Amino acid sequence: MRRVQIFSGSSHPLLTEAICERLGTQPAKCDLRKFSNGETSVSINTSIRDQDVFIVQSGSKKINDSIIELLIMISACKGGSARSITAVLPYFPYSRQSKKKSHRGAITARMLANLLTVAGITHVITVDLHAPPIQGFFGKPVDNLHAEPLIARWIRNHVSDWKEAVVVSKNPGGSKRVTSLADALKLNFGIITTDRRRSPQMNGSTTLGTSGLLGGNIDGGNDAEPDAISLTEHSEDIRSFSRSSPRLWTQTTGASHIPPQLYRHLNGHPGASPLANSTRVDSESPPTSRTRLHRSLTLPTRSSPDLEDSADEYTDERAREVITGRLIQGHIVDDDAPSPIFSTMSGSIATLPGDQIGPPHLDERDPMTSSFMSGISRVSSFPADHALGGTFDAAQSDEDEEQLKNPEFEHTITLVGNVNEKTVFIIDDMIDGSSSWVAAAETVVKRGGAKKVYCIATHALFGGDSLEDLEDCQCIDHIVVANTFPIDPERIKAAKKLIVLDLSGLLAEAIRRTHYGESISQLYQHYQD
Repeated sequence: MRRVQIFSGSSHPLLTEAICERLGTQPAKCDLRKFSNGETSVSINTSIRDQDVFIVQSGSKKINDSIIELLIMISACKGGSARSITAVLPYFPYSRQSKKKSHRGAITARMLANLLTVAGITHVITVDLHAPPIQGFFGKPVDNLHAEPLIARWIRNHVSDWKEAVVVSKNPGGSKRVTSLADALKLNFGIITTDRRRSPQMNGSTTLGTSGLLGGNIDGGNDAEPDAISLTEHSEDIRSFSRSSPRLWTQTTGASHIPPQLYRHLNGHPGASPLANSTRVDSESPPTSRTRLHRSLTLPTRSSPDLEDSADEYTDERAREVITGRLIQGHIVDDDAPSPIFSTMSGSIATLPGDQIGPPHLDERDPMTSSFMSGISRVSSFPADHALGGTFDAAQSDEDEEQLKNPEFEHTITLVGNVNEKTVFIIDDMIDGSSSWVAAAETVVKRGGAKKVYCIATHALFGGDSLEDLEDCQCIDHIVVANTFPIDPERIKAAKKLIVLDLSGLLAEAIRRTHYGESISQLYQHYQD
């Protein structure tokens, strides 16, 4: 191509060489060096006046050095009168910090976008952003390419029984990515969730709230008001539960409708003084002459006769595809295995009058109902750090790896979907730690009965010994990644399960189409071989 210069940063020179080879050119000459004090120096050794410049710089183990080097290269090209400057970032740095996770946190991805814009970029090409809304941080065009067509083509060509496989997301946040690949291959999909809030000391009959959801009298009397602590936090869950399952609501509460005093709390009007809502034992009023029946909203266990009569009417066939398991130190254990001393939320669960404490009975509880009730079963106080940045799961998604390995924590893992005797593709956008991947693989194999597992991701960060841990996991058969992030050649040689897909063709075609002003829409389409 004429009037095009492709520069390579120091992060991933092998990828730049592969891109230039496909375009029939050579990387442009430039000197990248460091002074004795660590400062980065860049010198452009070729004319770039009125030419289209593409700078290929991905993430690396020295991510901050790579960013500064990229910014200096952009500024140098801008000073050299380049017509356009396109930053090609196969892996976008700081993409996991795209929103505020605490009141005093920083949106680092937006700050990096501002730095690139100020340095002088006119266009950005990247692959599989961890958070697609990052594109909105730029005032310049951003092309977020997808590795999905390449992954789908590899699956069709190299997996013999792929038509009977199941695509699984190892966390709810990746469900959109998984359903997209499942639709492209016309496969079924499943989702794995990990509950970090469940205490292993809860018994099989889950009690809502501290003293029952209705806080005492449920027949509309003027006794004590409902527990404002639990109702205020879970009002939406209570409304949706009563509307979507009125018959089940009647069976579990004994009331045909939400009582008036409960409505007042759901709408934020407690009505009574704070003293009336006290949960202290010594603050309870003495019994009156007329004793009313106090009933807690309790979910009957699977053996309860109250639920057996309507089981046929309300049983969903898909509920049989819900499988739960216990995770201790990131591995699946038997249901009768001893629990750790502390649960994952032991510091935030308040034991108050009416709470029921006992050993876990996972096999006695309906999995789907238990999953719904777990969010409103206890009074929980989430740290203030999670007030911003979305849900608790979103704020903690990148810290799960360490929590799964903690021997003092127990997690409940749930698999939704039928994977019995099937090949499973576990999909995510990146592999950094190994704990969540190992837990997901053990769940689909040991609990779900899958016969083969492929761990597939675009960005292979492989932090610490994660690659070696995945290699040692007997439930994982293959690890499929793209070459957007540099991997140590020695680790590649030592890994027998690792398969690296080449994205140089995708990036080279994006560069060519950008230079000639052609549409890149075809790069997102799936083609049958």
